[in-house]
Amino acid sequence: MAKSKPSAKSSNKHSEKPGKASATTATIDIGISGGDRAEIADGLSHVLADAYTLYLKTHNFHWNVTGPMFNALHTMFETQYSEQWTALDEIAERIRALGFNAPGSYSEFAQLSSIKEAPGQTGTLAWHEMVQQLVSGNEAFCRTARKVLKSADSAGDDPSVDLLTTRLQTHEKYAWMLRSLLE
Repeated sequence: MAKSKPSAKSSNKHSEKPGKASATTATIDIGISGGDRAEIADGLSHVLADAYTLYLKTHNFHWNVTGPMFNALHTMFETQYSEQWTALDEIAERIRALGFNAPGSYSEFAQLSSIKEAPGQTGTLAWHEMVQQLVSGNEAFCRTARKVLKSADSAGDDPSVDLLTTRLQTHEKYAWMLRSLLE
């Protein structure tokens, strides 16, 4: 049986040996080529990193928001971070179903995420700056997810397409709701 080579776009960080598929990964036959699975898993790792960073930022702002919008934002942020927490597991499990390890450390998330962390204990932002950062974070998540959605769709990976479509609907809604607070 010939081993599938990851696509050139994939960093292949997820296999046990760089540049080679692991024994488990090489035996997976779910109707998606090894190279496509590697590319999608790599993309989903970036999605997971964005999702985790956004979750952490939203939770941070829930804890640290002050001002006249405190009650409304404290509640809104809690609703959003609670939903995001559940989604993290779904994204990580999809990466595992494709045959790759999901990133799971702060250093990996920091390296893979397109979203910058926000100050917590060392500096509190005004409520409108928090909201703007969450708008930007949700929009960044959407851009990352759309890139992976194209790869997953091209490969016929319907479960990843479904997962990403659901996440896009959620994060586009969050961005809209947060953006409306700034108008």
